[in-house]
Amino acid sequence: MSEIESTANNSVRNIVVAIAAVVLSVALFLGSQTQTSPLSLESQVKRATSLDVALDNSQPTLAEFYADWCTSCQAMAADLGQIKENYGDRVNFVMLNVDNTKWLPEMLRYRVDGIPHFVFLDESGEAIAEAIGEQPRGILEADLDALIAHNPIPYANKRGQFSQVEAKVTVTDDSTDTRTHGATVK
Repeated sequence: MSEIESTANNSVRNIVVAIAAVVLSVALFLGSQTQTSPLSLESQVKRATSLDVALDNSQPTLAEFYADWCTSCQAMAADLGQIKENYGDRVNFVMLNVDNTKWLPEMLRYRVDGIPHFVFLDESGEAIAEAIGEQPRGILEADLDALIAHNPIPYANKRGQFSQVEAKVTVTDDSTDTRTHGATVK
């Protein structure tokens, strides 16, 4: 192969590499600019009703304890988004992130140890049923139909695949006075 052919082959190769780099850069840029799917977990959180509003508006409520890292929560997001579209005018949908210590009292009250953890609340805010883990869309719809109709929840206490919640609260020894900064109190 002559030096001219070698230079030509290198030029062609460099052009192909440059075009591939431009195409990949454009694809990465466009990928980073896409909107969050309206049925994603993040989108569901943004559209959720606050707990305070839900407890005050005299509608039944489905409260979901979730976490961003929960694969079961993510897996159910699309179905829940569609359910919210169908039932949103009759049921409050509340989302409480277990990683936010603000919801610790509610987590203790409803004994949340796995997520997603669903709590069905009647119009007065009283918990009447719960379900833990992934729930098929049809089961959630049957439960919501019963909640709206004031009937017993047909699939109450159903357990599906879930993610374990780990306590992030540290219990300290009350015998040590914290004002002493660890010094022994006599």
